[in-house]
Amino acid sequence: MTLQSLTIRRPDDWHVHLRDDEMLTTVAPCTARQFGRAIIMPNLVPPITTVEAAASYRDRIVAAAGPGFTPLMTCYLTDSIDPDELERGHAEGVWVAAKLYPAGATTNSASGVTDIRNIYPALERMQRIGMVFCVHGEVTDPDVDMFDREAVFIDRILTPLVRDFPALRIVLEHITTRQAAEFVASAPANLAATVTPQHLMLNRNALFQGGLRPHAYCLPVVKREEHRLAVRRAAVGGSPKFFLGTDSAPHARGAKESACGCAGIFNAPYALEAYAQVFDEEEALDRFESFASLNGPAFYGLPVNEGSVTLERAVSPVPDQIGDLVPFGAGSSFGWRFSG
Repeated sequence: MTLQSLTIRRPDDWHVHLRDDEMLTTVAPCTARQFGRAIIMPNLVPPITTVEAAASYRDRIVAAAGPGFTPLMTCYLTDSIDPDELERGHAEGVWVAAKLYPAGATTNSASGVTDIRNIYPALERMQRIGMVFCVHGEVTDPDVDMFDREAVFIDRILTPLVRDFPALRIVLEHITTRQAAEFVASAPANLAATVTPQHLMLNRNALFQGGLRPHAYCLPVVKREEHRLAVRRAAVGGSPKFFLGTDSAPHARGAKESACGCAGIFNAPYALEAYAQVFDEEEALDRFESFASLNGPAFYGLPVNEGSVTLERAVSPVPDQIGDLVPFGAGSSFGWRFSG
């Protein structure tokens, strides 16, 4: 008998961009509607590098999202980040994690880390106090092909990191390759990964179907079909090392559809519908709750959410536009509907 509805413990989004100001007001309710908590990315302008800036941003998010949603804040790591500031923010309950942006890797990453060894003192402190290290796993060397940047990062940066910091909890975010899926699966328990809906549903052909498709452009870019299938197997396979992280990254339509379009996919409005469709297609709906609601809290050392959400097997049409934003799946539909 085909399952017609699915009720799971209220899930969390372990990687989301909520931006600020008017954009924050527009997008935060989309995330809060489905998720109890979310790991908030700190790549604002200027980036969130102090405890006071993080606390202030948290207050703005709470005001925009409404009651029942908890933002989990992160520190933007720079070459000169002060380990004492990291520890203070963590001890005060402001920062849950700190985020590595290799300089130049993605949106608002110009202030990011230029050499991983520059933040070794910070990583040593984070390892000691139990603070999670979230990683954008790409090298930015101009001699490395865009589609190989994640795999090269694993070889050059992540492998030595796991060796040098054996107790540091590391999340390799938005994995896109077979190499990443296999590395995380075979690594010690202190390494986990988040997976986005776009990297489960799109391969790089989506960027060029009938012309350039800016709304399929994100960083890391979607890869060959063999990589999409490997990431998909990892996500639905039941391993506690993989959990939900949308990397929802809104940009106004004009900023996407331009001569130098911004990277990022706005998937928050129909995130659970997209993930549920993938798990349904893979006949793995019995594992969906673990991926969406249980694995992330277990890795971060947090309790699971109270309450539940329900999805129904029904067509969910996705509008062409929400305000000035084009959502993931625009003009098409998903086979599941979030009913609250």
